[in-house]
Amino acid sequence: MSDTRLNGIIRAFESGKPALTAFSRLDKQTASEMSDAPYDGIVFEMEHNPYDVGALGDALQYMLNRAEIAMAASIAPRVTPVARIPSNGAELNQAFAKQVLDRGCYGVVWPHVWTIEQAYNAVASCRYARPKNAPLYEPKGLRGDGPAAAARYWGVSTAEYYAKADVWPLAPQGEILVGLMCESTEAIENLDDILANVPGIGFILIGEGDLSQQLGVPRQYEHPEVLDAMRKIVETCKKHGVVVGHPHVTTKNYQRLLDEGYRFLMSAPTRSYGVVGLTRESAGY
Repeated sequence: MSDTRLNGIIRAFESGKPALTAFSRLDKQTASEMSDAPYDGIVFEMEHNPYDVGALGDALQYMLNRAEIAMAASIAPRVTPVARIPSNGAELNQAFAKQVLDRGCYGVVWPHVWTIEQAYNAVASCRYARPKNAPLYEPKGLRGDGPAAAARYWGVSTAEYYAKADVWPLAPQGEILVGLMCESTEAIENLDDILANVPGIGFILIGEGDLSQQLGVPRQYEHPEVLDAMRKIVETCKKHGVVVGHPHVTTKNYQRLLDEGYRFLMSAPTRSYGVVGLTRESAGY
């Protein structure tokens, strides 16, 4: 693990620890409060909430704590910002990923991915183009070149940004995470082929809500059919050594989920005004 790792979620994975995260609203006040929350990362929710890249840029700036950065002698943010974009995998829409990365996000969560083509597009959309004979050419980078704002937010030069702005774990030095949401029976059926054929997937996040809808038991997360479907996802991710994430983690189910193999753990957010969720402290590290 590099001592200069910027992405705290990747840092947790490389250290053998689970990454604790939470969804966040896209506004300045919430971003400011979440900037020193006890999480490895937050996911700005832009799928079901409004997609506003201007507001995202403002929120990212409000996450910067210059005093903390100076005291730590590090440019790594305490809480790593990632964005869930509105486009489903089938839309093959690269623009959303390009725009949130250009604002400075360290990763993209793609909803409703269920084919190899969609997964390949998701990873490719988060990578810059490179010569065809270059190492790690595939998936072929499709991200357009516009790094100025992101490099400024990361606190690096443009050249340094290019070196770091690749997807992990495909590029070991990469600081960008590509998360794919598995939330349908079709996605479960194709997951083995997806993970076998598309390098650069940072984690799979289970979408319990949509999955339970398709199984005919909406939001019945403890229903046997839902639990069995989730078990299949976890087993497939373990087979390929890919991190699997759970979206509804509490202090009550935390240990069980760890034992089952989940390593990207999302909880209800804990902020300074007292909403209680799972944190590093309550998880015991």
